[in-house]
Amino acid sequence: MRSQLVVTILIVIFSINTDASSLPERLLRSTAELRNHTKISEFRLVNRMQLAKCFHPNPYLKISVTSNPTLSDEEYVTVNITGVWPPSITDWVAMISPSHTDVKTCFRIAALMYQQTGDLTSLPLLCHYPVKAQYVSNDPEYLKCSKSDCEVSIDGKCTVKTCGATLSFHVINIRTDIEFVMFTGGFKTPCMLSRSDQIKFANPNQPLYAHVASVDSTATSMRLTWVSGDRSPQQVQYGDAQTAHSSVSTFSQDDMCTSWLESPAVDFGWHDPGFIHSAIMTGLRPSTNYSYKYGSDSVGWSDEMKLRTPPASGSDELKFLAYGDMGKAPLDSSVEHYTQPGSVSVIKAMEEEVSSGGRVDSIFHIGDISYATGFMAEWDFFLHLISPLASQLPYMTAIGNHERDYIDSGSVYVTPDSGGECGVAYETYFPMPTAGKDKPWYSIEQGPVHFTVISTEHNWTQNSEQYEWMNKDMGAVNRTTTPWLIFTGHRPMYSSSPRIPILPSVDNQFVEAVEPLLLANKVDLVLFGHIHNYERTCAVYNKECRGMPTKDSNGVDTYQNSNYTAPVHAVIGIAGFELDSFTQNDNSWSLVRISKYGYLRVHATKSELHAEIDVPNDVAAALRRGLLRPRSLDESGALLDETLEVALALR
Repeated sequence: MRSQLVVTILIVIFSINTDASSLPERLLRSTAELRNHTKISEFRLVNRMQLAKCFHPNPYLKISVTSNPTLSDEEYVTVNITGVWPPSITDWVAMISPSHTDVKTCFRIAALMYQQTGDLTSLPLLCHYPVKAQYVSNDPEYLKCSKSDCEVSIDGKCTVKTCGATLSFHVINIRTDIEFVMFTGGFKTPCMLSRSDQIKFANPNQPLYAHVASVDSTATSMRLTWVSGDRSPQQVQYGDAQTAHSSVSTFSQDDMCTSWLESPAVDFGWHDPGFIHSAIMTGLRPSTNYSYKYGSDSVGWSDEMKLRTPPASGSDELKFLAYGDMGKAPLDSSVEHYTQPGSVSVIKAMEEEVSSGGRVDSIFHIGDISYATGFMAEWDFFLHLISPLASQLPYMTAIGNHERDYIDSGSVYVTPDSGGECGVAYETYFPMPTAGKDKPWYSIEQGPVHFTVISTEHNWTQNSEQYEWMNKDMGAVNRTTTPWLIFTGHRPMYSSSPRIPILPSVDNQFVEAVEPLLLANKVDLVLFGHIHNYERTCAVYNKECRGMPTKDSNGVDTYQNSNYTAPVHAVIGIAGFELDSFTQNDNSWSLVRISKYGYLRVHATKSELHAEIDVPNDVAAALRRGLLRPRSLDESGALLDETLEVALALR
């Protein structure tokens, strides 16, 4: 038997020049991260621009929406702009929610709040951040005035002609009313021209965005979590006329973290999350398919859904997918606050794998989940993106810096990377089988694998609560029933993408504290994210290779764990965020370095662990459309591929 790791190469590099010299010291690291590892567009800075006054008001200008009287849970809304003269390349339309939001200049003191987002411009545009926006020139006929109306005629001759355009916005049910606002002057010097009428959702209480998680290692109980605008308990109906009632939770601006500079989560990025429902389905059988629906008679029911329970601890086989750093991207031509360009291709590829009959038992998303970072409506868009997949099989998560870190909040790192969420939104949307609130570490066993899932953002120093838990958890693993021990968290111990000194990719103190536990407990495989590429090591400890793979006749890299030497580490932060390049090539422990969107597919039996990197086919198509700025295309536009294989063979 043999296992393999298949990888395809893509390198995407980028740079953002942001002057951080005037930032307070405790915000400097966050700005540095934005400068080097964030896809910042002009739209992302729109709140920092002064709202100018539009001169020469146009009496003919109108923005309207072609839609049913109320919005469905998901639709593409047609926005019509008429009466424009002259059309300008700087004209744009924003989607605003809630619709009663003030579209005006905030007080000057509010400008200080935006330093936390990594921008130093002194004055905000809006008191509330637009959900998304598009330039009107996305309609190719707009600047040519191909869509025109005659506003004034004299003696049968048109004396005043205006231009129009049509835009399409992907809208999902975020419960609050929306409106569309037209500006001109671009994102840097905007002024407001016109507003549409308010548009309501047909059922703001509709139960939506279900995802499933394991609650223990027996695979006889599963937790279903969903979102609704209604606070009353709902239920999930499943199996043979079984019912489980939901517990209901939510969070408010008062639950968010802030400092002397108010965070996005408590101010301009806030959006009401509705109510998060969670119900535990019991009496299930491992590795079994079930049907279910969730909701209530008063607010409505979901469609009938399908789920498959994972294999129980100690069973012979497990197939799972793993990745980090996904986020989401718009499904229209809009720009948003934070865009992770590979996310849609990766999630769609996994959906196709599952729907085509390829068996997958569970998913592990190891940190940097939605990248909402205080812009709370983006959680809904992320949940909408993953729900077709996460509603079918356990979606297990680990917390990352963009979910937890904030100044003076108890996180190890004091950067404001969560935008003030400080783990509250993450733990509410993704309840895992953890020890308690703000203790987001846990273990779970599925098939022949024991997973130890930690938080790199909480205290991991020797004698801390998490450290003691890690040592106890891994030391208690029965290697007869679960021979494979996989350790996972967000920030890596090894990386050839060191970033910058003030914000290193690897925290040496973390390595010094925790790496000895991995060796002592004979961890087989270590999975991390945070760095947005793929990198695999030798069997490594203290930066020294203690074991090297050998190649079989088919070129498969094989680590013989029958003679255990040290863990193999893999960085898999490749699910969506703009990719990192490699800046070090002389690390002897680094065997494979790939910068390409994808995910890890693992097949474990009692004797072998097979792993391969899957790369979505439509990424290549996106490259040829010029969306991802590749460096790994040949002159003909063909994608350059490299295939690598790897296996872990057990004692």
